[in-house]
Amino acid sequence: MVGKKSRMIMRAGILLLLLAIAGCGGQAQEGANSAAGQASSAQPAAAEQPSEKAAEQQGGKQETRTVQHAMGTTEITGTPARVVTLYQGATDAALLLGVKPVGAVESWIEQPWYYYIREQMEGVTNLGSENQPNLEEIIKLKPDVIIGSKTRHEKIYEQLSAIAPTVMEEEVHVWKATLHLVAEALNKQAEEAKFLADWNKKVADFQAKLGDRLKNTEVAIVDFRPDHVRIVHSGFSALVLDELGIPRPANQKSEEWGVKLTSKESIPEMDADIIFDQTSKDRDDGRLDVRKEWMAHPLWQNLRAVKNNQVYEVDTAIWNNGSGPIAATKMLEDLYRYFGLQ
Repeated sequence: MVGKKSRMIMRAGILLLLLAIAGCGGQAQEGANSAAGQASSAQPAAAEQPSEKAAEQQGGKQETRTVQHAMGTTEITGTPARVVTLYQGATDAALLLGVKPVGAVESWIEQPWYYYIREQMEGVTNLGSENQPNLEEIIKLKPDVIIGSKTRHEKIYEQLSAIAPTVMEEEVHVWKATLHLVAEALNKQAEEAKFLADWNKKVADFQAKLGDRLKNTEVAIVDFRPDHVRIVHSGFSALVLDELGIPRPANQKSEEWGVKLTSKESIPEMDADIIFDQTSKDRDDGRLDVRKEWMAHPLWQNLRAVKNNQVYEVDTAIWNNGSGPIAATKMLEDLYRYFGLQ
């Protein structure tokens, strides 16, 4: 953990380091450089306010608390006002808790921000790729706290901690763990508790309305790619389905992320009563052609879900990429509709 005084000393050093590697943090997949530059030029006036404003806005003495996270412990004072989020679930969670980040990494698709949260992200600085966030831009934003993930940002944890108190979740898709960490970091535990209470009521309502179908309907999650097809075993959407108690075929559950199917002869492995297809439609890389070819195959036509017209194309930004409480809520809304409960 890096204290406030140490961070001030280290900032000068890290600025020199960043000048030597200028631009490296801004490199991001699928055109993130231009998007980051545009977002930075449109940065709202609030980004120019000094970090000390957070304490002034709260009034009175600010309590310091210790937050445990995947990289250790970090001390955070008061209620941070200037927040930087470095993975999609953290951005989603911050918005759910009523905090708009001053900077965030861009979305994997639908850049710069997923459509389902775009209206809430106006004026947020684009920090480039989740895999390689722009450190120079983060420094300029003078954040009160930075939220990242060990999976993505372990190697730059010390650099981030030199800029501002930094906390990290272990993975990027475990949405409730992300929500809890963000709530602790932002001093929004009351908002977290309220959301979870509402969420639990929705889950109970869904299960009650589905009744016996909850035990007797197996679902599959598939994802077509340019050179293969994936059956999803774990991840964000699988976590939501499991919490709801919706069963999946035994061959489609494991601790691994899933399996790759490279031959159409493997199509029977996707069999289920309902198939949710989370293929991204925003990428022009041939994956939609692969899907068309596989779905034209006789083995596909023989699947239970296909025979019963129970194959649904879902929004991959919500079902796969978002990985936060807003996405989870929208996914549950989708499931009400697909199961005919509304």
